[in-house]
Amino acid sequence: MQALLRNVFSVLFPSDCRLCDTPLNNISRIPVCPECIAAIAPVREPQCVVCGDRLFSAQLLMGDGRCQNCRDHEPEFARAVSFGEYEGGLRGLVHLLKYQSVLPVAALLGGMLASTIAELLPGCGDALVIVPVPLHKSKRSERGFNQAELIARAAVKRLPQPIELATGVLVRQRATISQVGLSREERIANVSDAFRVRDRRRVQGRTVIVVDDVMTTGTTLSECARVLKQAGAERVWAATVARAFQAATRQAANHGDEEEIEAVAVAASV
Repeated sequence: MQALLRNVFSVLFPSDCRLCDTPLNNISRIPVCPECIAAIAPVREPQCVVCGDRLFSAQLLMGDGRCQNCRDHEPEFARAVSFGEYEGGLRGLVHLLKYQSVLPVAALLGGMLASTIAELLPGCGDALVIVPVPLHKSKRSERGFNQAELIARAAVKRLPQPIELATGVLVRQRATISQVGLSREERIANVSDAFRVRDRRRVQGRTVIVVDDVMTTGTTLSECARVLKQAGAERVWAATVARAFQAATRQAANHGDEEEIEAVAVAASV
């Protein structure tokens, strides 16, 4: 019966996987084949214990598990974790949600985010709240939704314990430009005072996990953490579905890999 339904579906509703162009023969709200989904794996390489950037052998020999950027410029969050690298199938899923409005993808990405948040739970205590990174009202109106909020809603349903999701607590009060091509100082200035906490009582004395779809340089998440701590949050963690490794960008630059540099530059714009 299942084989018959698949054949009927493939005839009546022909479609291809949005990631690999393989013809789909399963009825699903997500236009991605099972093989592409199964190929998305969590990061298993050594990462910075603070920001989650990839570490190479020379950095591992330094001993404290931090990347050079975190040594030079300590972020405001205590730790940032991500499910996987922002490339391939994972990048494709994020784009399906973010730019093509395939909203059912949020449930799939939420499951990945939930497994990432679960890594942080043992050190978070009971006074915990999850806060999605907000969009400016103009961007939200243009897109019709906040992808970070959709993914966060899906994630909390899959966590091993009930955790409050506080939407509307953190507000993006100023629109910002793309971070692509900006220096560190320019990125900081770009997001400076872009956020505010609307209701301090919701975060005072609590541990906050700020969540987003993609982390690139970490500047936005760090600024969110700074504002939340100013509002009384005891500690701020960060969790994202995907991580665009900055170390990979620098290594590509050293080898003159313009295609890889461009790929990560595009990632930085989301």
